[in-house]
Amino acid sequence: MGVKFRELVSAEQLKFEDLDGKTVALDAANVIYQFLSSIRQPDGTPLKDRNGKITSHLSGILYRTSSLIERGIKPIYVFDGQSSILKSDTQSLRREVKVESERKWKEALDQGLIEEARKYAVRSSRMSPEIVKSSKKLLKLMGIPYIQAKGEGEAQASYMVAQGDAWCVASQDYDCLLFGAPRMVKNLTISGTLANLELIELEKVLGKLEITREQLVDLALLVGTDFNLGIKGIGAKKGLKLIKEHGDVYKALESLDVQMDVNPEILRDIFLRHDFESNYQLKWQETDRDGILAFLCEEHDFSEDRVLRALDKLKKLQTTQSSLEQWF
Repeated sequence: MGVKFRELVSAEQLKFEDLDGKTVALDAANVIYQFLSSIRQPDGTPLKDRNGKITSHLSGILYRTSSLIERGIKPIYVFDGQSSILKSDTQSLRREVKVESERKWKEALDQGLIEEARKYAVRSSRMSPEIVKSSKKLLKLMGIPYIQAKGEGEAQASYMVAQGDAWCVASQDYDCLLFGAPRMVKNLTISGTLANLELIELEKVLGKLEITREQLVDLALLVGTDFNLGIKGIGAKKGLKLIKEHGDVYKALESLDVQMDVNPEILRDIFLRHDFESNYQLKWQETDRDGILAFLCEEHDFSEDRVLRALDKLKKLQTTQSSLEQWF
Protein backbone atom coordinates (compact mmCIF):
# COMPACT_ATOMS: atom_id res chain seq x y z
CA MET A 1 0.00 0.00 0.00
CA GLY A 2 2.52 2.60 1.19
CA VAL A 3 2.19 6.34 1.61
CA LYS A 4 0.21 8.22 -1.07
CA PHE A 5 2.78 10.60 -2.57
CA ARG A 6 2.10 10.26 -6.31
CA GLU A 7 0.84 13.84 -6.70
CA LEU A 8 4.01 15.24 -5.10
CA VAL A 9 6.75 13.03 -6.49
CA SER A 10 7.85 13.40 -10.09
CA ALA A 11 9.78 10.59 -11.76
CA GLU A 12 12.30 10.47 -14.59
CA GLN A 13 11.83 8.03 -17.45
CA LEU A 14 14.37 5.23 -17.44
CA LYS A 15 15.40 2.65 -20.04
CA PHE A 16 16.41 -0.91 -19.29
CA GLU A 17 19.84 -0.25 -20.75
CA ASP A 18 20.37 2.44 -18.10
CA LEU A 19 20.38 -0.37 -15.53
CA ASP A 20 22.91 -2.55 -17.37
CA GLY A 21 25.57 -3.67 -14.93
CA LYS A 22 23.73 -2.27 -11.90
CA THR A 23 22.69 -4.15 -8.77
CA VAL A 24 19.04 -3.72 -7.82
CA ALA A 25 17.52 -4.55 -4.42
CA LEU A 26 14.03 -5.92 -4.99
CA ASP A 27 11.43 -5.51 -2.26
CA ALA A 28 10.44 -9.19 -2.31
CA ALA A 29 6.95 -8.78 -0.84
CA ASN A 30 6.11 -6.00 -3.27
CA VAL A 31 7.42 -7.91 -6.27
CA ILE A 32 5.92 -11.28 -5.36
CA TYR A 33 2.51 -9.68 -4.83
CA GLN A 34 2.83 -8.29 -8.35
CA PHE A 35 3.47 -11.79 -9.65
CA LEU A 36 0.58 -13.28 -7.67
CA SER A 37 -1.76 -10.56 -8.93
CA SER A 38 -0.77 -10.37 -12.58
CA ILE A 39 0.24 -13.93 -13.52
CA ARG A 40 -3.20 -15.50 -13.70
CA GLN A 41 -5.54 -17.25 -16.09
CA PRO A 42 -8.16 -15.16 -17.96
CA ASP A 43 -10.81 -15.79 -15.30
CA GLY A 44 -8.45 -14.68 -12.54
CA THR A 45 -7.47 -18.13 -11.29
CA PRO A 46 -3.78 -18.18 -10.26
CA LEU A 47 -1.43 -20.68 -11.86
CA LYS A 48 -1.45 -23.97 -9.95
CA ASP A 49 0.22 -27.36 -10.17
CA ARG A 50 -1.62 -30.70 -10.22
CA ASN A 51 -1.78 -30.69 -6.41
CA GLY A 52 -3.49 -27.32 -6.31
CA LYS A 53 -0.45 -25.39 -5.07
CA ILE A 54 -0.14 -21.83 -6.42
CA THR A 55 2.83 -21.34 -8.76
CA SER A 56 2.26 -17.81 -10.12
CA HIS A 57 5.06 -16.46 -7.93
CA LEU A 58 7.51 -19.14 -9.08
CA SER A 59 6.71 -18.33 -12.70
CA GLY A 60 7.34 -14.65 -12.05
CA ILE A 61 10.60 -15.21 -10.20
CA LEU A 62 11.98 -17.52 -12.88
CA TYR A 63 10.93 -15.75 -16.08
CA ARG A 64 11.05 -12.08 -15.04
CA THR A 65 14.24 -12.42 -13.02
CA SER A 66 16.05 -14.35 -15.74
CA SER A 67 15.01 -11.63 -18.21
CA LEU A 68 16.49 -8.96 -15.93
CA ILE A 69 19.74 -10.91 -15.70
CA GLU A 70 19.82 -11.30 -19.48
CA ARG A 71 19.64 -7.50 -19.69
CA GLY A 72 22.66 -7.19 -17.41
CA ILE A 73 20.66 -6.24 -14.30
CA LYS A 74 21.76 -7.91 -11.06
CA PRO A 75 18.74 -8.43 -8.79
CA ILE A 76 18.83 -9.15 -5.06
CA TYR A 77 15.61 -10.05 -3.26
CA VAL A 78 14.97 -8.63 0.21
CA PHE A 79 12.33 -10.36 2.36
CA ASP A 80 10.34 -8.85 5.23
CA GLY A 81 11.20 -9.81 8.78
CA GLN A 82 9.05 -9.08 11.83
CA SER A 83 6.56 -6.29 11.15
CA SER A 84 5.83 -3.60 13.72
CA ILE A 85 2.71 -4.21 15.79
CA LEU A 86 1.54 -0.85 14.48
CA LYS A 87 1.15 -2.44 11.06
CA SER A 88 -1.44 -4.91 12.34
CA ASP A 89 -4.37 -2.59 11.60
CA THR A 90 -3.21 -2.16 8.01
CA GLN A 91 -2.69 -5.90 7.64
CA SER A 92 -6.13 -6.59 9.11
CA LEU A 93 -7.73 -4.15 6.68
CA ARG A 94 -5.91 -5.79 3.77
CA ARG A 95 -7.15 -9.21 4.85
CA GLU A 96 -10.71 -7.92 4.94
CA VAL A 97 -10.32 -6.48 1.43
CA LYS A 98 -8.92 -9.78 0.16
CA VAL A 99 -11.72 -11.83 1.71
CA GLU A 100 -14.36 -9.54 0.22
CA SER A 101 -12.60 -9.54 -3.16
CA GLU A 102 -12.45 -13.34 -3.15
CA ARG A 103 -16.20 -13.48 -2.47
CA LYS A 104 -16.94 -11.09 -5.35
CA TRP A 105 -14.54 -13.02 -7.62
CA LYS A 106 -16.40 -16.30 -7.08
CA GLU A 107 -19.72 -14.51 -7.47
CA ALA A 108 -18.65 -13.02 -10.81
CA LEU A 109 -17.41 -16.43 -11.99
CA ASP A 110 -20.77 -18.00 -11.17
CA GLN A 111 -22.42 -15.29 -13.29
CA GLY A 112 -20.00 -15.81 -16.19
CA LEU A 113 -18.57 -12.27 -15.85
CA ILE A 114 -14.97 -13.15 -16.72
CA GLU A 115 -13.49 -9.63 -16.88
CA GLU A 116 -15.23 -8.66 -13.65
CA ALA A 117 -13.99 -11.87 -12.04
CA ARG A 118 -10.37 -11.19 -12.94
CA LYS A 119 -10.58 -7.67 -11.49
CA TYR A 120 -11.60 -9.02 -8.09
CA ALA A 121 -9.26 -12.00 -8.31
CA VAL A 122 -6.24 -9.69 -8.58
CA ARG A 123 -7.27 -7.98 -5.33
CA SER A 124 -7.56 -11.31 -3.50
CA SER A 125 -3.86 -12.22 -3.78
CA ARG A 126 -2.27 -13.46 -0.57
CA MET A 127 1.32 -14.30 0.30
CA SER A 128 1.45 -17.33 2.56
CA PRO A 129 4.50 -18.70 4.43
CA GLU A 130 4.62 -21.51 1.85
CA ILE A 131 4.86 -18.96 -0.98
CA VAL A 132 7.73 -17.19 0.79
CA LYS A 133 9.49 -20.51 1.45
CA SER A 134 9.20 -21.73 -2.14
CA SER A 135 10.30 -18.33 -3.45
CA LYS A 136 13.50 -18.51 -1.41
CA LYS A 137 14.11 -22.09 -2.53
CA LEU A 138 13.89 -21.12 -6.20
CA LEU A 139 16.16 -18.10 -5.74
CA LYS A 140 18.75 -20.31 -4.05
CA LEU A 141 18.58 -22.81 -6.91
CA MET A 142 18.99 -19.92 -9.38
CA GLY A 143 22.09 -18.74 -7.52
CA ILE A 144 20.57 -15.34 -6.73
CA PRO A 145 21.29 -13.84 -3.31
CA TYR A 146 18.43 -12.90 -1.01
CA ILE A 147 18.48 -11.06 2.30
CA GLN A 148 16.21 -11.69 5.28
CA ALA A 149 15.46 -8.33 6.86
CA LYS A 150 15.04 -7.88 10.59
CA GLY A 151 11.98 -5.72 9.96
CA GLU A 152 10.56 -4.11 6.84
CA GLY A 153 12.07 -5.36 3.58
CA GLU A 154 11.78 -1.87 2.08
CA ALA A 155 13.83 -0.47 4.94
CA GLN A 156 16.54 -3.11 4.50
CA ALA A 157 16.66 -2.60 0.73
CA SER A 158 16.88 1.18 1.21
CA TYR A 159 19.74 0.70 3.68
CA MET A 160 21.62 -1.45 1.16
CA VAL A 161 21.32 1.27 -1.49
CA ALA A 162 22.48 3.91 1.00
CA GLN A 163 25.47 1.66 1.81
CA GLY A 164 26.36 1.39 -1.87
CA ASP A 165 25.69 -2.36 -2.03
CA ALA A 166 22.89 -1.80 -4.55
CA TRP A 167 22.19 1.02 -6.98
CA CYS A 168 18.45 1.32 -6.35
CA VAL A 169 15.43 -0.26 -4.72
CA ALA A 170 12.87 -1.75 -7.10
CA SER A 171 9.43 -1.20 -5.58
CA GLN A 172 6.05 0.34 -6.24
CA ASP A 173 5.84 1.99 -2.80
CA TYR A 174 7.07 5.47 -1.94
CA ASP A 175 7.87 4.23 1.56
CA CYS A 176 11.38 3.53 0.25
CA LEU A 177 11.96 7.29 0.21
CA LEU A 178 10.88 7.56 3.83
CA PHE A 179 13.35 4.80 4.70
CA GLY A 180 16.10 6.82 3.03
CA ALA A 181 16.62 5.05 -0.30
CA PRO A 182 18.75 7.41 -2.45
CA ARG A 183 17.13 5.93 -5.59
CA MET A 184 14.07 3.82 -6.32
CA VAL A 185 12.79 2.41 -9.61
CA LYS A 186 9.14 1.64 -10.27
CA ASN A 187 7.71 -0.92 -12.73
CA LEU A 188 10.91 -2.95 -13.10
CA THR A 189 9.16 -6.30 -12.82
CA ILE A 190 6.03 -5.35 -14.75
CA SER A 191 5.29 -7.77 -17.59
CA GLY A 192 6.41 -7.02 -21.12
CA THR A 193 9.22 -5.14 -22.82
CA LEU A 194 7.31 -1.85 -22.83
CA ALA A 195 7.40 -1.41 -19.04
CA ASN A 196 7.34 2.27 -18.14
CA LEU A 197 10.40 2.42 -15.89
CA GLU A 198 10.44 5.37 -13.51
CA LEU A 199 13.46 6.59 -11.55
CA ILE A 200 12.87 8.58 -8.38
CA GLU A 201 15.83 10.12 -6.54
CA LEU A 202 15.42 11.18 -2.93
CA GLU A 203 17.63 14.27 -3.08
CA LYS A 204 15.77 15.58 -6.13
CA VAL A 205 12.43 14.99 -4.44
CA LEU A 206 13.55 16.83 -1.31
CA GLY A 207 15.03 19.65 -3.38
CA LYS A 208 11.87 20.13 -5.39
CA LEU A 209 9.63 20.10 -2.31
CA GLU A 210 12.15 22.22 -0.36
CA ILE A 211 12.01 20.04 2.74
CA THR A 212 14.32 17.64 4.60
CA ARG A 213 13.94 13.87 4.78
CA GLU A 214 12.73 14.26 8.37
CA GLN A 215 10.05 16.64 7.15
CA LEU A 216 9.13 14.20 4.38
CA VAL A 217 8.52 11.59 7.08
CA ASP A 218 6.45 14.09 9.10
CA LEU A 219 4.43 14.84 5.98
CA ALA A 220 3.79 11.12 5.51
CA LEU A 221 2.57 10.83 9.11
CA LEU A 222 -0.03 13.52 8.46
CA VAL A 223 -1.19 11.82 5.26
CA GLY A 224 -1.13 8.31 6.72
CA THR A 225 1.22 5.33 6.38
CA ASP A 226 1.04 1.57 6.86
CA PHE A 227 1.65 2.29 10.56
CA ASN A 228 -0.86 5.07 11.25
CA LEU A 229 -4.15 6.42 9.94
CA GLY A 230 -3.06 10.00 9.34
CA ILE A 231 -5.29 13.03 9.87
CA LYS A 232 -8.71 13.04 8.26
CA GLY A 233 -8.91 15.47 5.36
CA ILE A 234 -5.13 15.83 4.98
CA GLY A 235 -3.80 14.81 1.57
CA ALA A 236 -0.27 15.11 0.26
CA LYS A 237 -0.52 18.71 -0.95
CA LYS A 238 -2.26 20.02 2.16
CA GLY A 239 0.17 18.07 4.35
CA LEU A 240 3.14 19.57 2.54
CA LYS A 241 1.75 23.06 3.06
CA LEU A 242 1.33 22.41 6.78
CA ILE A 243 4.85 21.03 7.20
CA LYS A 244 6.42 23.93 5.30
CA GLU A 245 4.41 26.46 7.30
CA HIS A 246 4.98 24.93 10.74
CA GLY A 247 8.28 23.03 10.36
CA ASP A 248 7.37 19.66 11.84
CA VAL A 249 4.50 17.30 12.60
CA TYR A 250 4.10 18.47 16.21
CA LYS A 251 3.51 22.11 15.33
CA ALA A 252 1.32 21.11 12.40
CA LEU A 253 -0.87 19.02 14.74
CA GLU A 254 -0.98 21.88 17.21
CA SER A 255 -2.17 24.26 14.48
CA LEU A 256 -4.94 21.79 13.61
CA ASP A 257 -5.75 21.17 17.27
CA VAL A 258 -5.80 17.41 16.71
CA GLN A 259 -3.87 14.39 17.95
CA MET A 260 -2.60 11.35 16.07
CA ASP A 261 -3.63 7.78 16.83
CA VAL A 262 0.04 6.93 17.50
CA ASN A 263 2.81 8.96 19.11
CA PRO A 264 4.60 10.68 16.17
CA GLU A 265 8.02 9.99 17.71
CA ILE A 266 7.37 6.24 17.63
CA LEU A 267 6.36 6.53 13.97
CA ARG A 268 9.41 8.66 13.17
CA ASP A 269 11.65 5.96 14.65
CA ILE A 270 10.21 3.36 12.27
CA PHE A 271 11.37 5.35 9.25
CA LEU A 272 14.44 7.19 10.56
CA ARG A 273 15.92 4.66 13.00
CA HIS A 274 14.87 1.30 11.63
CA ASP A 275 16.70 -1.87 12.70
CA PHE A 276 18.80 -3.15 9.79
CA GLU A 277 20.58 -6.41 9.06
CA SER A 278 24.17 -5.29 8.41
CA ASN A 279 25.80 -8.73 8.46
CA TYR A 280 24.90 -9.95 4.99
CA GLN A 281 26.79 -11.34 2.02
CA LEU A 282 25.97 -10.67 -1.61
CA LYS A 283 27.50 -13.72 -3.20
CA TRP A 284 26.27 -15.24 -6.42
CA GLN A 285 26.35 -18.99 -6.83
CA GLU A 286 26.29 -21.23 -9.86
CA THR A 287 22.77 -22.00 -11.08
CA ASP A 288 21.60 -25.51 -10.12
CA ARG A 289 19.98 -26.45 -13.43
CA ASP A 290 19.07 -29.99 -12.40
CA GLY A 291 17.67 -28.75 -9.10
CA ILE A 292 15.50 -26.18 -10.86
CA LEU A 293 14.19 -28.72 -13.36
CA ALA A 294 13.34 -31.13 -10.54
CA PHE A 295 11.70 -28.43 -8.43
CA LEU A 296 9.70 -26.70 -11.15
CA CYS A 297 9.01 -29.43 -13.71
CA GLU A 298 8.71 -32.54 -11.56
CA GLU A 299 7.18 -30.97 -8.44
CA HIS A 300 5.17 -28.11 -9.94
CA ASP A 301 4.39 -29.16 -13.54
CA PHE A 302 6.29 -26.40 -15.36
CA SER A 303 7.05 -26.84 -19.05
CA GLU A 304 10.61 -28.15 -19.34
CA ASP A 305 11.18 -26.33 -22.63
CA ARG A 306 10.16 -22.98 -21.14
CA VAL A 307 12.25 -23.54 -18.04
CA LEU A 308 15.30 -24.43 -20.14
CA ARG A 309 14.86 -21.27 -22.21
CA ALA A 310 14.76 -19.23 -19.02
CA LEU A 311 17.85 -20.99 -17.71
CA ASP A 312 19.71 -20.06 -20.89
CA LYS A 313 19.25 -16.42 -19.88
CA LEU A 314 21.14 -17.13 -16.65
CA LYS A 315 24.38 -17.78 -18.50
CA LYS A 316 25.86 -14.63 -17.00
CA LEU A 317 25.93 -16.60 -13.76
CA GLN A 318 27.83 -19.49 -15.30
CA THR A 319 31.28 -18.04 -14.70
CA THR A 320 34.04 -18.58 -12.20
CA GLN A 321 33.41 -17.55 -8.61
CA SER A 322 36.18 -14.95 -8.80
CA SER A 323 34.52 -13.12 -11.68
CA LEU A 324 31.17 -13.30 -9.90
CA GLU A 325 32.67 -11.64 -6.84
CA GLN A 326 33.98 -8.81 -9.02
CA TRP A 327 30.36 -7.82 -9.62
CA PHE A 328 30.15 -6.53 -6.05
